[in-house]
Amino acid sequence: MRMAVMVATATCTGHRAVVEATGQVLTGPLLAERVAWLTALTRAMTAGIVAGRWNARDLDVLAAGVGVDGRVLPVKGWMAIRRLAWGCAAGIPGGGVSGGGVYVSDRVRRCAEEQAARMLRAALHRRGVVAAILATWPQNPQRRSETEWKALPAALPQGVTPAEIRNRTRQVRAVLEREGVLPGDLTEVEEPPRVAAQAVLAAADRQLVTLTRTSDTSAMLRVQLPLNSSPTSPKDWAWHAIVFTLPPTVAPEAKLCTPTVRIVHGKVRIDLPFQTPIPSAPATGHTVALGLDWGVNTLLTGTIARLRDARLGEGRVCTDGRMLRYDATAISAKLHRLRGQREHLATKRDHCAALLSGLDAATADDACDAAATAPTAVDTPDAGDVRRAALERGHRVLAVEHERVCARIGPPLPKVAPAPK
Repeated sequence: MRMAVMVATATCTGHRAVVEATGQVLTGPLLAERVAWLTALTRAMTAGIVAGRWNARDLDVLAAGVGVDGRVLPVKGWMAIRRLAWGCAAGIPGGGVSGGGVYVSDRVRRCAEEQAARMLRAALHRRGVVAAILATWPQNPQRRSETEWKALPAALPQGVTPAEIRNRTRQVRAVLEREGVLPGDLTEVEEPPRVAAQAVLAAADRQLVTLTRTSDTSAMLRVQLPLNSSPTSPKDWAWHAIVFTLPPTVAPEAKLCTPTVRIVHGKVRIDLPFQTPIPSAPATGHTVALGLDWGVNTLLTGTIARLRDARLGEGRVCTDGRMLRYDATAISAKLHRLRGQREHLATKRDHCAALLSGLDAATADDACDAAATAPTAVDTPDAGDVRRAALERGHRVLAVEHERVCARIGPPLPKVAPAPK
């Protein structure tokens, strides 16, 4: 059977770490402080790259997909940044002592360059949307003609949502109202994007980070962290082992990938990608397919599609248009009615129990008073006994009926086979 891979991300929390060189155990606040130093360094380098390349000329170069040497840019972001000679410097000026700058390894610079490449490539999509809106800007912005409405979708990139069109149009209109002329590019519409304080460790190798699964529910992240906010040499970096718990969504057979670390509300968050193998159906040999869609008003909606003329090579997918759906409105109404009945029975049952408690207390007081005034006991019918018997009978009936309603709401209990004689 063919296998496919489903990729997802789980957010984990690192509560403590061990410095491998000294054996020192770092608690949550101290670990968060050192991770924050790492993310601050990568953030500063990423922000420098993005701000320095936030112009139309450099975005054109990145969109062309070709480096200065004429070769196609690599898929990996940090490699593309270095192919374009946009990489970070070996150090961060102004942060060190004795006239030097802050020291960061080549792998840390890779993390910063990878994040910068992802941000600039994401900006290219927004740039294409803004360019399409500017190219089809109507003569009367308050009312587009039919021809102008048809020209806009044709100029937009694929996969653009109506929300993106609306938001970018508002940005262009704001610049037009403020400057009096239309902007020429995305860089005139937006400032350089804000850089998140995180470290994309996926761009590094074993010289900076390793990830090992220790059990079905835990893993260990080994990463080099700075020992102070301004490291000036390799001695100011040390290996830290962070053992964290995996959430139940990460299956035991899932493959763990190198995560991204960040700080959220003073805690170390580890965004852990993982790959789960799933069986995939063969691409050929099927003539009938069932498509389902999960909804809110209608729980499931589907249709049946059939492959026509497959032998002739046409491969047309046809459907009769009949909609299949599962409407849970009736069963939901029944559940609401049963829940209301259950709450009503529980209220009456508790009320009977309170009356019985009060009646027992009153009977005890009356018995004490009778013993003090009449030492001779006389067997006479007591109205309290009759009332207690009626309340106890009513309480039993309400309790049994409440259990029956609960059984109707919940799943049916499994039937137990009788024991052999």
